[in-house]
Amino acid sequence: MFRCSLLLLFLFVEFFSYSQKNRLPNYFGVQVRPILATNAGGQELNNLSIDNFNINISQNIGYSFGAVIRTGITKLIAFESGINFIQRNYSIDFSLLDTNVSSNHDWSYINYEIPLNALVYIQLNQKYYMNSSLGGAIRFSPTDIKKKAQTGGIHSFESYGLYRSKVAFSLNGNVGFEYRTDKKGFYYLGASISIPLSPIFDYYGVHSIQSNVQTTSVQGEMEGRYISLDFRYFFANIKKKGDQPNPSLH
Repeated sequence: MFRCSLLLLFLFVEFFSYSQKNRLPNYFGVQVRPILATNAGGQELNNLSIDNFNINISQNIGYSFGAVIRTGITKLIAFESGINFIQRNYSIDFSLLDTNVSSNHDWSYINYEIPLNALVYIQLNQKYYMNSSLGGAIRFSPTDIKKKAQTGGIHSFESYGLYRSKVAFSLNGNVGFEYRTDKKGFYYLGASISIPLSPIFDYYGVHSIQSNVQTTSVQGEMEGRYISLDFRYFFANIKKKGDQPNPSLH
């Protein structure tokens, strides 16, 4: 995976160098995205049970933010990369069937992504563009997570999220519209989908009875697929003296 990451970084540098030699415009932007779970391409984990121990998992609205770098390759094609912080939020409900013992807690899982996308422009008029992109992403998981839920009695419940690999990969796609101005930058609204090539982490739920140190555990895989609504702003390029490429043409 390390060699693959180096290869992707090398390709990005080559694209950037090519665009500079051919005077194609490059842009830097920022983005904010609310994210929602999706079952596209598979079924997300939502229920686990063993004997009378049951866990219900609901993924709530999460969020992502980060930076975007767009490098021109041709007048109609660009390469996009950057780095994104992603937080997925969950509500986890524990219960022991045929009893009144239950508890719950909120839980968050954080990772970082470096997207590597090929982007195609479609010019609608002088200032409005539609574009779509397709590619992959390198995903970094910083740490495992653990959280405990007390019931106020002899019972306790715990959640564990254990990542399988520090570095993993995802497929992603995007479609959106942007409004371009020469002096105030670009305003973008779009939607994305992300499909990890492997589960983002293994989930473990544990029930313990303190009086006799009895424990019951159940395990499942979190696939981590999501869709997002993307808000982006690209800063206007500062023009230098001399002839400059017209950004409305790219």
